[in-house]
Amino acid sequence: MIQHFTFERLYAGEMPGWRLSFYYNREKVTALYHGDGEIEIVQPQSFIITEQLKKDIHELMVFHVYDH
Repeated sequence: MIQHFTFERLYAGEMPGWRLSFYYNREKVTALYHGDGEIEIVQPQSFIITEQLKKDIHELMVFHVYDH
């Protein structure tokens, strides 16, 4: 389960891109969410993102960013 999900814009203006931070299974994860929906894990570099986790992150982004 994703906990303490936060996001912030990478660029000023309308250019898409966000820095994400969340806890997953008691591990802090930071990632970049690109405008095309690609998720790039920054820390920990050994973190493996599953398809279900990608789906969950996309849903959070739709709710918090695109559907506001």
